[in-house]
Amino acid sequence: MKDAEKTVGTIIDKQKIAFIGSIDKEGYPNLKAMLQPRKREGIKTIYLTTNTSSMRVAQYQENNRACIYFCDSRYFRGVMLRGTMEVLTDNTSKKMIWCEGDTMYYPEGVTDPDYCVLKFTTISGRYYSHFKSENFVIE
Repeated sequence: MKDAEKTVGTIIDKQKIAFIGSIDKEGYPNLKAMLQPRKREGIKTIYLTTNTSSMRVAQYQENNRACIYFCDSRYFRGVMLRGTMEVLTDNTSKKMIWCEGDTMYYPEGVTDPDYCVLKFTTISGRYYSHFKSENFVIE
């Protein structure tokens, strides 16, 4: 795919929702809608927030294989990124993506034990646009 980072990055930045996938104990895929990523480093590394006590965190700690899907419904195009998900609970990571207003979800603030960071690392992806799909690999 020509200039995957620019094309995919634009899609990511314009979406308010990301769909993340995990694998449950029986080996079945699970999907969840999340608020848009808080930070990204190109399309290789993407950071999101979630509750440490969530089912998704437990699944990622058991099996770190993951995917993220972004859908641009206006132009009917989308991208699925495959990779791994890490659960980060250190204060440096938590402070890095903390936003004003997060106390609505994490009342104890940035040190709330139920607040954690999901760090997704992309290995490959699949882009859909104009009635065709294209695979790409991230170095």
